[in-house]
Amino acid sequence: MVYEEVILVDDQDKAIGVAEKQAAHEKALLHRAFSVFIFYRTDTSIELLLQQRAKNKYHAGGLWTNTCCGHPRPQETILAAAERRLREEMGLSISLREIGTFQYTAHFDNGLTENEIDHVCIGFATSKEVTINPIEAENYRWIDLQTLAQELEQSSHSFTPWFPLAL
Repeated sequence: MVYEEVILVDDQDKAIGVAEKQAAHEKALLHRAFSVFIFYRTDTSIELLLQQRAKNKYHAGGLWTNTCCGHPRPQETILAAAERRLREEMGLSISLREIGTFQYTAHFDNGLTENEIDHVCIGFATSKEVTINPIEAENYRWIDLQTLAQELEQSSHSFTPWFPLAL
């Protein structure tokens, strides 16, 4: 795993330091994150771009989730980080806007824990063309929101723990 730092925060999302990403997840340290949702308007509905995480991810590999997610680097804004990761993971250059935050904790079988204040960012695509980075994403699909609601109800185990919270 490449050495990366995350921004440690208090429960008000005030930066209080930095930690190595792996260590932050091993020790369940509260840190800043973001979740990106890209939508596409059709004539009859609005569709959301989902990502299936690569199986080799450090946690939640193979699960379906929002378009992309990640952690801002120290001194990087949420929107700059979210737009950077959207390009890196899905090959999309789309302007985003932040619509809210939430805090959650999720424990994984490999001993890692997500303990995050997650900033939710959205954007709208003008095309359905996507170029996934296979290191980050195994697959992708566009799904209308009604079908997504049904899938979340019937197969919640197929999705990451943060996805329904961010949605």
